[in-house]
Order: sequence, then structure tokens, then C-alpha cells
Amino acid sequence: MLNIVLVEPEIPQNTGNIARTCAATGSALHLVKPLGFSLDDKYMKRAGLDYWFLTEIHVHESWADFCAAYPGARMFFATTKAKRSYAQAQYHDGDFLVFGRETRGLPEPLLAANLEACIRIPMRREARSLNLSNSVAIVAYEALRQLDFPGLADESDYALPEWRDYV
Repeated sequence: MLNIVLVEPEIPQNTGNIARTCAATGSALHLVKPLGFSLDDKYMKRAGLDYWFLTEIHVHESWADFCAAYPGARMFFATTKAKRSYAQAQYHDGDFLVFGRETRGLPEPLLAANLEACIRIPMRREARSLNLSNSVAIVAYEALRQLDFPGLADESDYALPEWRDYV
């Protein structure tokens, strides 16, 4: 199982979308306070659709509390400032993928203390960043690909109709 960590997320719809991604991938979602919204926010609930029962959510009062709960955890810190691409990292079962606020990212001291564990998503120099929920999905699915998509269906139960049915 992967662990997705959002440090002080601000936008409820992003958190809802990320919760939906966690539900679909079997990843745990960790929310580190302070949050920029209530966990009862209707926009967050709506973005997560009816997947909430599939989502394992842990709420932590602070970064220090999170670290105390998972001493020695293997973490990757997503930032636009990293030298290494997310695709160059080697992921393991149980890893924590850490993402920062939508407006500011992760705190500089946290990044400076974990330079070797920082990863970035390549993009054009003119672009500041990607949407947080898109970034989580990109990195999480690369980690899951490397792990051979553990616990995920490798084929769909949906059968496409014959092409002649559309003519």
C-alpha cells in the first residue's frame, strides 16, 4: 500500500479528488493540519463521490505528530524545486508520497532537510506547477506501476459492444 500525505491542504475539491484516487488505488490518505477547510465540506465530499467508504484516512494534528506516528518511514517529497524526476525514484510498498499546499508547496526547511528524497514532475519552465490532485495521481501511478499495480484489477469487467452496433 502507498501512503499519500497532504501537508496543510487548502482546497477541498483537490482533497476530495485525491481521496478518490486513494480509493481507486488502495492507497491511504494522510492529512496534516492545519487544513484550509472542514472535513465535512460539501465540495470535498462531492469531489470524492461515493468512494469515501473505500478510503483509509488518517488526520494528523501537525507535521511533528505525523512523523512521530511513522518513525523511520520512507518518504518522497514532491516539489518543483527538486533535481530528480519522480520517474527516477525507486518506490517500495509502504512508501509515503508527501505533497504540500496548493499555493506554496512544502516548507523550504523540510525540503532542505530531505534533498535526496525530493522528486519533481518534469514540465515546461514557463509553467509554475500542476494541480495538486493531478500531481498526486501522476506520482502515485508511477509508484504503483513500479510495484506492478498490487491489488488492482488488471482487466475490466466491462465488455465493449461490437463496433457494428455503432454503425
